[in-house]
Amino acid sequence: MTEDVLPGDGTWIDEGDWSVLDIADEPDDEQLRLPVLAVVGRPNVGKSTLVNRIIGRREAVVEDVPGVTRDRVTYEADWAGRRFLVQDTGGWEPDAKGLQQAVARQADVAMRTADAILLVVDAVVGATATDEAVAKVLRRSKTPVILVANKVDDARVEAEAAALWSLGLGEPQPISASHGRGTGDLLDLVLATLPSTPRDDGVIGVGPRRVALVGKPNVGKSSLLNKLSGDERSVVHDVAGTTVDPVDSLVELGGRVWRFVDTAGLRKRVGQAKGAEFYASLRTRGAIEAAELVVLLLDAAEPITEQDQRVLGMVVDAGRALVIAFNKWDLVDEDRRYTLRSEIERDLAHVTWAPRVNISAKTGRAVQKLVPAMETALDSWDKRISTGQLNSWLKEVVAATPPPMRGGRLPRVLFATQAATRPPTFVLFTTGFLEAGYRRFLERRLREEFGFDGSPVRVSVRVREKRTRK
Repeated sequence: MTEDVLPGDGTWIDEGDWSVLDIADEPDDEQLRLPVLAVVGRPNVGKSTLVNRIIGRREAVVEDVPGVTRDRVTYEADWAGRRFLVQDTGGWEPDAKGLQQAVARQADVAMRTADAILLVVDAVVGATATDEAVAKVLRRSKTPVILVANKVDDARVEAEAAALWSLGLGEPQPISASHGRGTGDLLDLVLATLPSTPRDDGVIGVGPRRVALVGKPNVGKSSLLNKLSGDERSVVHDVAGTTVDPVDSLVELGGRVWRFVDTAGLRKRVGQAKGAEFYASLRTRGAIEAAELVVLLLDAAEPITEQDQRVLGMVVDAGRALVIAFNKWDLVDEDRRYTLRSEIERDLAHVTWAPRVNISAKTGRAVQKLVPAMETALDSWDKRISTGQLNSWLKEVVAATPPPMRGGRLPRVLFATQAATRPPTFVLFTTGFLEAGYRRFLERRLREEFGFDGSPVRVSVRVREKRTRK
């Protein structure tokens, strides 16, 4: 007898050639509150490069042009066995206007809420008027500040780094973020400076559900996050592609805490994107993979596009719970509503199970309806059907509608088990292959019987192999 071990609800099933053990999913580890280190400075001094060096992987988007980072973005770091959070920020400029003013405001928030601050200055260029303005603000702060002289690639530049004493923030720490020179000593100093516990308004809570906001550029993801949080968590501007990095925010809604991730809008396939857009696309894909629930924003005032379909495909392939939000509903007239109904029937026919909510992130219209839709989707994503209940249902369905014959033979469906949750995954044990159309029929009947609104359902078939008797 062969033996397969499948995750499920702890029930042994014996049938023919199989013994199947269902094992319950383990709960997620609790996320601990960690101190926060903010990395600030004027544009293009190497802040994101330093963040990547600190966390030990290429997460922050880096490109050799100023202003690539715009939001404050949080990553977890570990040095010498101690964990802390690193917050990357956009370039800080005292007299910024428009989009850059919003970027500077995010850096300002990071400086006010962090437990320690790294001020990064380009040692080759020296202290500029902007550096002096930032230093003036930080000297008045009660938060510990470490002055970092970046781009000190060799000993010849160290003399120029010493000139940064003039900023009045103590001894400059000479490093090269791109080459790693001096970063170990800097991190030792960071650990000595960071408190063991964060401020009361720390960024990390305990076990919030992870929600990714995705969609094409300028569809209103950042506006929705700001409306939900009641705060300007993400930079919003009418320039498409304002968000580059995924932005994490803890938001309390409906009596529970959620972790929202505002992602970059996807313009092209990852293989066709270049520079910062390429890495932003990778971050967005990673944010979908790391999420439990995805809220896909579509522009209700515009036709559903190939970009929308591509993002939707990424979510479905990742097996995440899904809510579709039609944003900018305040711009939709009666003619557009009629056209939109046809587009939904044509382009979203394969995700009829996903709840749809019509909202306006700008005005706040109906955004409160997102919470029950998200809760329903996550409940479905976590749902487990007992083996006995599943097989009683299956027996009735197969008796009423047998599978189609294949090769002159009628395959028998012997029994089924739920192999996993997140998403719900079912395995059918049969004597022959089941056509794709019949598997879709069983999925549809599964949904009719047990729900699963907002969650993909996966149905696979395991065919019993004939044993040769010795």
